Amino acid sequence: MNKTVVIEDTRQGNESGANLLRRFSRRVKDSNIIRNVRNRRYAKRKSSDLVTKRSALRRIAKMQEIVKLRKLGKIK
Repeated sequence: MNKTVVIEDTRQGNESGANLLRRFSRRVKDSNIIRNVRNRRYAKRKSSDLVTKRSALRRIAKMQEIVKLRKLGKIK
């Protein structure tokens, strides 16, 4: 999913370096490159099917145990 985006800016006439840098920074900001990189940096991988299944089975077993204890009057 490596997507390469090239943003290039050249000095126009007697434009100062500060103006060029400001214009370049604005173009980078408008292209959402920084935001996309940060989102990818902290993105979590999708858990495997086996892990998902085990956690679901664990959750079901825990709920069944709670229902059983409620019927016995051990918890409210």
